[in-house]
Amino acid sequence: MDKKQEFFDFIQKGNTFKGDYMTVGAAMLDGETMTNAHVKVPLKTLNRHGLIAGATGTGKTKTLQVLAENLSDKGIPVLLMDMKGDLSGIAKASPGHPKIDERHQKIGLPFTPKDFPVEILTLSEQEGVRLRATVSEFGPVLFSRILDATVAQSGIISILFKYSDDNKLPLLDLKDFKKILQYATNEGRDEIEKEYGRISSASSGSILRKIVELEQQGADIFFGEKSFDTDDLLRITNEGRGIINIIRLTDIQDRPALFSTFMLSLLSEIYTTFPEQGDSDQPELVIFIDEAHLIFKEASKALHSQIESIVKLIRSKGVGLYFVTQNPTDIPEGVLSQLGLKIQHALRAFTAKDRKAIKLTAENYPDSPYYDTKTVLTSLGIGEALVSALDEKGRPTPLAATMLRAPMSRMDILTQDELDTINAQSKMVKKYNEAIDRDSAYELLNEKIEKANQEEAKEKAKEERAKAERTSSRSRKSSGRSTQSATSKAIVKVLTSATVIRGVFGILGKLLK
Repeated sequence: MDKKQEFFDFIQKGNTFKGDYMTVGAAMLDGETMTNAHVKVPLKTLNRHGLIAGATGTGKTKTLQVLAENLSDKGIPVLLMDMKGDLSGIAKASPGHPKIDERHQKIGLPFTPKDFPVEILTLSEQEGVRLRATVSEFGPVLFSRILDATVAQSGIISILFKYSDDNKLPLLDLKDFKKILQYATNEGRDEIEKEYGRISSASSGSILRKIVELEQQGADIFFGEKSFDTDDLLRITNEGRGIINIIRLTDIQDRPALFSTFMLSLLSEIYTTFPEQGDSDQPELVIFIDEAHLIFKEASKALHSQIESIVKLIRSKGVGLYFVTQNPTDIPEGVLSQLGLKIQHALRAFTAKDRKAIKLTAENYPDSPYYDTKTVLTSLGIGEALVSALDEKGRPTPLAATMLRAPMSRMDILTQDELDTINAQSKMVKKYNEAIDRDSAYELLNEKIEKANQEEAKEKAKEERAKAERTSSRSRKSSGRSTQSATSKAIVKVLTSATVIRGVFGILGKLLK
């Protein structure tokens, strides 16, 4: 048996599954595509997470697009983080191209242009379904980690959440939390300290500065109502195709704190609300995070730890997370070790640091008798990648340099008119885009402070009246005593005057005669 046939059989054997799967391309040997030596990924292990990595321009985004399309056709909903704004074309069918036909002929798969059901979501004021969450939904622990709070600051945040719960003060947006923080260090200081403990002005000031920093990155738009229901990510069309939810993030690339906040909120909400799925035949939802390094960029150790924990646990909910980035080293080791599917596009070795990174990357893949992994990593062309998945028993499939299939949808962005049409037809836009600002902690505390001020003013006025009455009473008594004294003095003066004395003695003299 020659080497090619031996390799073909090796790939076929390692890609034979009992359950459903998706085909991502055909294996390559010595730079030649082996027609019909299909590289497959079983749906059963897609909740074990994955990585799509490679240098700029090697085809990562198109690989993401291919996976999303195939998942949708299998009835699995998808969530895409569109950092560059070039994924919306999934909503329209590919116009086709001779090079695509040539590629698919080599792979041994027919090429069928298709459009896919798409929902456009947004974190900012761009067009699409608005994504929001309330501060209360984060809870004190998660909110503290987002702010990178110290132990002392975290304690204060916990007190404020507890006070708000006990006094029925909803914390919906950041202005609510800022108000309760200011209240706790001013008007309500005595009340809160008596019941919950002392709050340091220095610590509360530091917390306030961190919230202002978060606001400057646009988080004030994200926090609020109406909260997005994560169950709406699981929608399937009447034809049984999974809806591809695309979050447009082109305007927050320079705001990593907002992106990390959103991702942590979303993953936490999914983990909290989704039921345990167990060992099912396919995932409930697959999430692709493009430019994944932004999640971890400038994030605190506490935030890293939280994301790491969720990545480890969320697969039991039937959710697969797929990180798309230029280099695997962009992902923390604790997360990287949890990934099952790895699709590695070409890496470039321009510096000694690059060569070291390639060596480390190669060591993360299974050994193959047919490849020198380090050499292959630098020689792959556009739309080619090393692929290693997990089979249905959780074992790595044979490592294969793969000619990847082309997207069935359009490989560019939608026009403004096309975006407007999708949003106009969306039921989700109507559900979530109405701004709601009901009475919450901000308004209720303002009312409480105003009422306290009014009561204080009434009490002060009452005291002033009482004081005035006491003063008036003392004045009247003093006036009475003064009048009486003056009369007495006048009588005495009259009685002691010389004329009266002479008169009295004159009368007495006459009587005695």
